[in-house]
This record gives sequence, C-alpha cells and structure tokens, in this order.
Amino acid sequence: MQKDTTTSSSTPPTNTGRIRHRKRSNEVIPEDGKANGGKLLVNDKSKYKSMLIRAYSSVWMIGSFVLIIYMGHLYITAMIVVIQIFMARELFNLLRRAHEDKQLPGFRLLNWHFFFTAMLFVYGRILSQRLVNTVNSDKVLYRLVSSLIKYHMVVCYSLYITGFIWFILTLKKKMYKYQFGQYAWTHMILIVVFGQSSFTVPSIFEGIFWFLLPATLIVINDIAAYFFGFFFGRTPLIKLSPKKTWEGFIGASVTTIISAFMLANIMGRSQWLTCPRKDLSTGWLDCDPGLLFTPESYSLLGWTPHWFPWKEISILPVQWHALCLGLFASIIAPFGGFFASGFKRAFKIKDFGDSIPGHGGLTDRMDCQMVMAVFAYIYHQSFVVPQSLSVEMILDQILMNLSFDEQEALYRRLGEMLQQGIQRMT
Repeated sequence: MQKDTTTSSSTPPTNTGRIRHRKRSNEVIPEDGKANGGKLLVNDKSKYKSMLIRAYSSVWMIGSFVLIIYMGHLYITAMIVVIQIFMARELFNLLRRAHEDKQLPGFRLLNWHFFFTAMLFVYGRILSQRLVNTVNSDKVLYRLVSSLIKYHMVVCYSLYITGFIWFILTLKKKMYKYQFGQYAWTHMILIVVFGQSSFTVPSIFEGIFWFLLPATLIVINDIAAYFFGFFFGRTPLIKLSPKKTWEGFIGASVTTIISAFMLANIMGRSQWLTCPRKDLSTGWLDCDPGLLFTPESYSLLGWTPHWFPWKEISILPVQWHALCLGLFASIIAPFGGFFASGFKRAFKIKDFGDSIPGHGGLTDRMDCQMVMAVFAYIYHQSFVVPQSLSVEMILDQILMNLSFDEQEALYRRLGEMLQQGIQRMT
C-alpha cells in the first residue's frame, strides 16, 4: 500500500487546464449511441428547471436588446462590437493552455493585436463615408478625417505587419507547434467569426429594419424550435445535436415564416426602423419611405364569404422580401447551429462559455446569427438596392474622394454649366 501511494504521489503533475477540460467533457457530452441520453426530450425530468433558467435569461436579453434598438444605429453598432469582443475572448480561451502561455509573455496580447487591427480595417471601410458626412461642416476636422481615410489601408497594413514580425520574433524553441496553432486559430476567428458578423453593421446603416428583422427571425426560430421540441419532440433530427428534433424544426420553420410576413408589416411602418442613416449622429430620422414601405391594397372580393368583415388588405411590398428572409432563417440558418454543435463535440465541450445562464456563451447565441447576417446583407444588396447609379451614390463618392478645394471647384464648374444650359434654352 505504501509503495502504491508513493508511486501515485511521484507521478508528474498534469496541466490543470487539461484536467479541468477533460472532466468537463466527461460530464456534458453524451455517448454517440445514446441520443438524448437514452430517452426522449419530452421525458426529461430536469427540463423544466432548465426552461425556467433559459426563459429568465431570455427576458433580460430581449429587454436589453429592445432598449438598444430604441437608442439607435450607433448604439446598435457598439453592441455588435462588444459581442464580437466577447466572442473572440471565448474562442481565444478555447485552445489556450496556461502552462504554455506562462512561457510566452505577451503572446496572448498578440492575438488581440490582430483582432483589433482587423476591426480597424473592417469598420474603417464600412463607416468612413458616414464619418465624412458627420464632420463635413467643420473644414479643419473634415481635412483631418479625409487624410485618415486616405491612409487607412496603409495604417492597417502597417499594424498587421508589425504583428507578423512580432510573432516571428517571439517564436521559441520547442513551442513552435503551439505558437503556429494559435496563429492559425486567431486568423480563423477573424475570417469565420469576425468577418461574418461584421456584415451586420452595413445592414444597420441601410435601415435598422434590415438588421432587426433577420436577427428577430433567428430568435423566433430558436425559441419556437425549443418549445415545439420541448412539448412534442420525439424524432431526432441530427446526431450532431441529439436534442434537436424534427417536430421542433418543422414547427419552428412554420412559425418563423409566418412571423416574418407579419413582423415586416409592423416594422416597415416605422421611419426610425426603415430610414437609412448617412452619418454617425443619433438624432431622429425623417425620410421618404420608398415603394418598398408604401402600403398596397389588395381586394378580397370573390375570395372571402360575404360575412367576412375585411373586404381588402394592406400589404407592404417588403413583406414579400421578408418571406425569403424567413425561409432562410428557418431552413438554412439552423445549420450554423449544427456546425457549432459539431465543433463543440470535436473539442468535447458543452458550451463556448458560461456568460449567459441557460444559454452558454455569446458564441452559442450567435452561431445562426452570423450565417443570417451575411445572407441578409447579400440579399439586400442584390435584390433590394437599386443597381443603377443615384444622385446620392454619386455625391457620396464625391465627398469621399475629393478634397474640400476640389469640391468647391466642382461646385463652381457645375454652376457655370447650368448657366450655359439656361442661356441656350432662352
């Protein structure tokens, strides 16, 4: 017995992070051969407690989300940035090893250097025109901002090269594999996570409607899938997510498509949600709603019985576009969740984090949202935005690419051309 104890105590200590990771994986991952833990979700005894915790967190999240939507475009963008930072933190920690990090002082800071460089590059390109529009009344500030925009790519490239050289200089013998793995992991986070979620911001400034509707549809689909699966789930849908059922998937799809059509009518009647934001101010918006948000009446005569009270209905043309968003949110976007589930099973973890009780981390809530954000932006640019040049588009290019003096010269030249045209007509 004494020999056994001595042998056990002389065993070299294992990395505590790995022990914690292994214990966690044994607790949360069911065996592949036992879908739903060997029983149906409808018979799960602990599901009611889980539902209450999840519902409480959802109420707080939805309430906070509504408040930020009310505050406006700039605050919504700030929310997206905060979410991206927390997502990056969760994913950086996923492959982090405390023992190796202690031998590489400053190496974790390098990951964040690349992240914020990518953030400066992406948001600099997205928000540059709005920034110009915000400061164009101040000549000095306008010239300063114009210079920063002109050299924006040079600054971002310099920062990236600095990080690249920093990485090379910190390479340490016997740690190459870990360092290059972290380098590749950081870039994957930037491309797959940050790149996809950044598509949200252009949609916000095109009109909160084009951000709020797709995001809401994902939330509705997730909640509906949970409740339909909770009460009626019997048939497993996919092995990657053992608790996902066909009943939940189909019920959520029907609910999401109907909700898309109805919510588009409600949201489409608010100027605060439909007007695009051309600058970075927070004031009230007033704009022409355009044809997409102008109600059209459809007669129901011949389609309904004589006792039916409504003889015609009012539909916004954007509601037909909303059906396409609803179809994608209910059929394709859930595969973002399936991808995340497979990813978590590969690393033998239940959630990416524990920042939201009952939901896991922010990354767990944003898996489908990222897929939806890319589709919503591409759909809007391809099927909603007019493809021909408009006066506003030309003016935006003038403000972005011409200096203040060049704009004055263009203004005088246009005035001369107009005077010549008037003289010819008279």
